[in-house]
Amino acid sequence: MPNIPSPRSVEPAAPPEAHDDGDFSDMLSEQRILLPGAQMLTAFLIILPFNGGFRHIVHFEKLVFLATFICALVSLLLLSAPAIQHRLIRPLVDRAAFKHIASKFIVAGAVALAFAFTLATNLVISEVFGTVAGGVASGLIALVILVLWWMLPMYLQRAARF
Repeated sequence: MPNIPSPRSVEPAAPPEAHDDGDFSDMLSEQRILLPGAQMLTAFLIILPFNGGFRHIVHFEKLVFLATFICALVSLLLLSAPAIQHRLIRPLVDRAAFKHIASKFIVAGAVALAFAFTLATNLVISEVFGTVAGGVASGLIALVILVLWWMLPMYLQRAARF
C-alpha cells in the first residue's frame, strides 16, 4: 500500500499572523491564571474590615492591610486592562503593538500581585504568630516569588532552554 501523507504534512505553513494569534492566545491563558488569584485576594480583603476582630488589630497591621488592598486592586486593574482595551478598540489595527502594551500591563499586574501576596502573608502570619514570624514568612514568600516568577524564567531564557 502506498505511503499516503497525513493531512498535516500537505497543509501549507501557517502565515506569520497565525503565530501571532498563538502568542495572543498564550497571553490570554496567562491572564486566566493570574486574574482569579487577584480577584480572590481582593475579595477577601474587601470583607476583612467588616469582621468584628479587624478593629482590634494594631495600627501597623492596618497600614499593612491598606498597602495589601491597594496592591491587590492595582493588580486586578492592570491584569484586566488588556481585555477591556481589546474589547474597546476592536478591530485591532496593530496587533503586535497591542500585544506589546498588553504584556507590559500583565507584567506590571504580576508585580503588584507579588507585593499583594507578600503583604497578605505578612498580615496573616503577624496576626497569628507575631510580627517577627510575619516578617520572616513574608520575606520567604517574596523570595519564592522572586525566584519562580522572575529569576528562573530569566535564567531559562538566557540558557536558551525555552
